[in-house]
Amino acid sequence: QGFSSTFTGERRPKGDPIFEALGATDELSSAIGLAGEFSSEKGHPFVGQLHKVQCMLQDVGSNLATPLSSAREAHLKRTSFSEKPVLELEQWIDTYSELLPPLRAFILPSGGRSSAALHLCRAVCRRAERCVVPLVQAGEADPNVAKYLNRLSDYLFVLARYAAMREGKEEKIYIKPE
Repeated sequence: QGFSSTFTGERRPKGDPIFEALGATDELSSAIGLAGEFSSEKGHPFVGQLHKVQCMLQDVGSNLATPLSSAREAHLKRTSFSEKPVLELEQWIDTYSELLPPLRAFILPSGGRSSAALHLCRAVCRRAERCVVPLVQAGEADPNVAKYLNRLSDYLFVLARYAAMREGKEEKIYIKPE
């Protein structure tokens, strides 16, 4: 009939912004799974972190599926989203950023399969964030969910660069067409 239920039991149209955000985060988790498989084949040390991110995205989805306008206290306890994962991402970003040469030009998604897949994850993450921000602004989702997705896109960018460097793959640089 074109409707689905939130965690609170509320029926909403499948085109509701909540389901759009849930779909985008699910797609992001799938893309991260693919990037993790490519990265695992190359022995990258961050594969465990990517798995942890996928688990956090399940928690993001739980929070999104629990609109604050219809949530009871029991729902909120089960689906709250703290700032702790945001801070963890920031630590990971700092760790990998210290190992990279400074950016001197705009980088195109490239640098081998692991890196290119991580760049794709970054783009999907940015779309998920764009879907979540209106829900946060409307008071339907925890602001930490949007913060997490914002920092996650930065983390995925840094990982893409790190993967290319570690694999000895060239990152393609943007060159303005003449």
